[in-house]
Amino acid sequence: MGLVVLGPIMAAIAWVVWAGSGPPILYRWRIVGRRGRYLTAYKFRTMAPDAEVARAALGGQNEMRGPVFKMRDDPRITPVGRVLRRYSLDELPQLWSVLKGEMSLVGPRPPLQREWEQFTPSQRRKLAVTPGITCLWQVSGRSDIRDFDRWVALDLQYIEQWSLWLDLKILGKTVVTVVSGKGAY
Repeated sequence: MGLVVLGPIMAAIAWVVWAGSGPPILYRWRIVGRRGRYLTAYKFRTMAPDAEVARAALGGQNEMRGPVFKMRDDPRITPVGRVLRRYSLDELPQLWSVLKGEMSLVGPRPPLQREWEQFTPSQRRKLAVTPGITCLWQVSGRSDIRDFDRWVALDLQYIEQWSLWLDLKILGKTVVTVVSGKGAY
């Protein structure tokens, strides 16, 4: 239902991405899902098309402790991409992964394959459940949380305390977080 309701918005975003920086419109995101299963998900492209190649030169500027790369003023992000990321609009195509059953609305964020390969056994526990579009980390500070072990601790807390009520609270807080644009980069 979300895909149908958000379809016109997603079409407008696709046009803005194309007009702002050309094709491709979607970023093919190779991630690791539940129990280490490799998946392909999609996001609206927010970076220059050669972003993966350019990342190697930025490695020393990672602001996150751990295997995940985060950089507040990442030069690879397009002007349109900054807006999409601030309000998490780049995430909307992941609703397709939810429809396919590979992701859920709420659950630990899935890592990229290269990040997963660097996880410790303890960090890998975060994917004992289906990954989600939003999570406790996202509503607790997002990229302002710069220690990956803290992020994993929030994911494990979610897994241990899971309930339908917790999912509903996280979804409600996600709306507030997304509208405010806090902690996004």
